[in-house]
Amino acid sequence: QVQLVESGGGLVQAGGSLRLSCAASGIIFRVNPMGWYRQAPGKQRELVASITSGGSTSYADSVKGRFTISRDNPKTAVYLQMNSLKPEDTAVYYCNTASGGQPFGWGQGTQVTVTS
Repeated sequence: QVQLVESGGGLVQAGGSLRLSCAASGIIFRVNPMGWYRQAPGKQRELVASITSGGSTSYADSVKGRFTISRDNPKTAVYLQMNSLKPEDTAVYYCNTASGGQPFGWGQGTQVTVTS
């Protein structure tokens, strides 16, 4: 059974930083490209960062230069370091596969709120 558990969100002022963590179980983690997604109120879920099994990364233009995705295969974990946060980064953040195929069941996500 696939389980994705996100943590690390919170309330932060603009310009601040947060580090999100995602613990994955029930999947062959090391072969899966993984991604961080976010969904703001009234908006569709979007992919903001992804990392391949080999460690290559990709970012949405809106977060490039501010966010860094990383993974720890032995710990089956993926992380998102978020710096220089902006109010428009406010959203619920989720991790999931970034393979482009059917996603795994979504976790509960972690709320990030950035105040101006």
